Formats: sequence, C-alpha cells, structure tokens
Amino acid sequence: MNKTKIPLKISLNKNSELLIVWNDDSVNEIKLKLLRDECPCAGCKGETILGKVHLPISLPTYKPGMYEIKNIETVGVYAIQLFWKDNHNTGIYTYEYLQLLANLT
Repeated sequence: MNKTKIPLKISLNKNSELLIVWNDDSVNEIKLKLLRDECPCAGCKGETILGKVHLPISLPTYKPGMYEIKNIETVGVYAIQLFWKDNHNTGIYTYEYLQLLANLT
C-alpha cells in the first residue's frame, strides 16, 4: 500500500513557483501558471453530478494577479487552498493532485 506523501514545507520561490518539500525528502517546484490553469474548482473545471458533466459557463480569461498567490492555507491534513491576487480562492489542491501536477513539469 502506498503511503501518501505529506508536505513538510510549502513556500513560494523567486521563479514564480510553489516549492514543496515532502516527508520523503523529495522536492517539487510547480509553476504558478500551471497551478492556476489547472485549478480543480467547479468554476474552472466544471463538475459531474449524477453522471452528467457540467462545464463552466465561460472559460477563464486573463485577469491581473491571476498568476500571483496572496496566501496559502492548509485544508485538514490532505490539501491546501490557494488564494490568488485576483481574489479567486475556491480551488482545493489535494496533496495527491499536487504530486500529479508536479509530474507534469
């Protein structure tokens, strides 16, 4: 059984990336643009209800501050919530999802 990795440290680095140090001593750097473009919230990605896919009404367009993080908060022991400078904050990024995004870079 795979044990879920837990971040020991999450911070922003000078290259516009989220830096994550995991409890297995691995380190990931994820570009903020990728994090925002892959925001998992229903408003950005849509949602599935009773097997029917509901896409967002409109695709996100560029807004000033949308690729800049204002704040990062933990959600329980399984995720983080990112607060973007354009006031978007509904995406919950599970640790598993962050690892998946890190593998895309």
